[in-house]
Amino acid sequence: MPMSYKNMVAAPYYLASQVGNQILCLGGNAMDASVAVSAALGVVYPHMTGIGGDAFFMIHHNETIMGFNGSGRSGGLASRDYYLNKGLNSIPSRGVESAITVPGMVDTWWEVWSRYGRLQWAELLEPAIKYAEDGFPISRDLHHWMVTDEQLIRASEPMSAVFLKDGKLLGLGDRLVQPALAVSLKVLQLEGRAAFYEGSIMKAITESMERDGGLLREADFRSHHGEWVKPLSINYRGYDIYEMPPNSQGFSTLMMLNMLENVNLNQIPRHSADFYHLAVESIKLAFMERDRYVTDPRFTADIPMEKLLSKAYAKELFEHVYRVEGSPIHVKPHLSPVLGQDTAYAAIVDGEGNGVSFIQSLYFDFGSCYMAGDTGIILQNRGSYFSLDPGHVNTLEPMKRSFHTLMPAMICKDGALYALLGTQGGEGQPQTQLSLITGLIDYGLTIAEAIELPRWVYGRTWGTDSDVLRMENRDPESEEAACELAAWGHQVQLFGSWDRIMGQAQGIVIDANGLRSGAVDPRGDGMAISS
Repeated sequence: MPMSYKNMVAAPYYLASQVGNQILCLGGNAMDASVAVSAALGVVYPHMTGIGGDAFFMIHHNETIMGFNGSGRSGGLASRDYYLNKGLNSIPSRGVESAITVPGMVDTWWEVWSRYGRLQWAELLEPAIKYAEDGFPISRDLHHWMVTDEQLIRASEPMSAVFLKDGKLLGLGDRLVQPALAVSLKVLQLEGRAAFYEGSIMKAITESMERDGGLLREADFRSHHGEWVKPLSINYRGYDIYEMPPNSQGFSTLMMLNMLENVNLNQIPRHSADFYHLAVESIKLAFMERDRYVTDPRFTADIPMEKLLSKAYAKELFEHVYRVEGSPIHVKPHLSPVLGQDTAYAAIVDGEGNGVSFIQSLYFDFGSCYMAGDTGIILQNRGSYFSLDPGHVNTLEPMKRSFHTLMPAMICKDGALYALLGTQGGEGQPQTQLSLITGLIDYGLTIAEAIELPRWVYGRTWGTDSDVLRMENRDPESEEAACELAAWGHQVQLFGSWDRIMGQAQGIVIDANGLRSGAVDPRGDGMAISS
């Protein structure tokens, strides 16, 4: 676990971590580095993220915490009737008809750099251009998803040109070159945000989509702007926990923590059935509230956030989770539509104390699997999560942001930045954050130890909707806990000791003396780098 009193970068692919460290060593701050890392991830982790997707940034600067919601809105032509009239009960999860929200990534970079950046815009995109133009080794995670999605890749001529050679899928360690994407990035480097939302890149994307039956048009891109928002927060055992507000699902983790604060968690062994039971039942209750309310706040009645995050309401909910006298009870699960999990999270802290916790996504692995024309840009399929039920809170309407899984987190102690953390894995994001935060605060672990804890995911995972509790099987303790949970009525499924279904987490902790400790998930291809 690297440590430093200056800079720290933790990203899910080592090349992106190196980019962040390079920018910091050039004199950039954490915000400069975050833009450069985000851009690089869009090249070296194209199955998880890219400039055709969305991003959420949380920034700690001069003792102030701000969030940027970089999620895109549905196009003006995107309506329930469009799909219903075609005899569909849901929005397709792949193809051009799933790409109905404007990508917010580039706008996010521009806003973060414009407000906080120190280096030149062109410098921040140069590393990403280099890796797109010269290539890089295909990682194990990228190769896994290339194999998984091979038929989808083959069905797309532009994607086949990138990921296949002589008719065969590129292999682990092979050089992946993305010349069309490099050209798009160079245009962005020269012309800035305007190229993507008003200029040549926008025109290339919209012309391609209109030709292929898509719904996004020039007006949708021209009208897009992300927004600066105030993060939500609660105090958990003396620590202030910050999450993004809706349309992010971030508040669900805050609800879970509020519920668990009603028990002395540090007296309950972390690997015990008691711990998993308390966590899972709290998760179910928080998800019920999340699914009841989360969508674009502009399209719904006021979300009762004050009530949802109140300690009193958490105590009331907790009565349905745990009885001091013993016998476990269960909350009836509320199943919602399947959530995609292709996500990349990274954290950066610089020597001045600035911190950025950010996360970005294409929604599903390789998003819509639609590459727009000759841009090299894979568009997200985030809009496929909209419901076609007019009575559903997250029903599709033009110019609306969907329920969003992305949720970077930040923790402060006595006003000082203490931790930045987050993870890949749609439905798993709040659950893994719960594991990390309780590991740090309740069990006194380092960030590396917290990330390496045996993890679980309840419910929807990687395209599967169920009431199953999936647990990593590390040792006899795991098996014993699983057997006890099954006896209590949980539907338990044991997985490998370091299973990719649990996602990939990264984090940085800053102690009272300013020492930064960084860690990445051993389930992934990342690296924490200090300088």
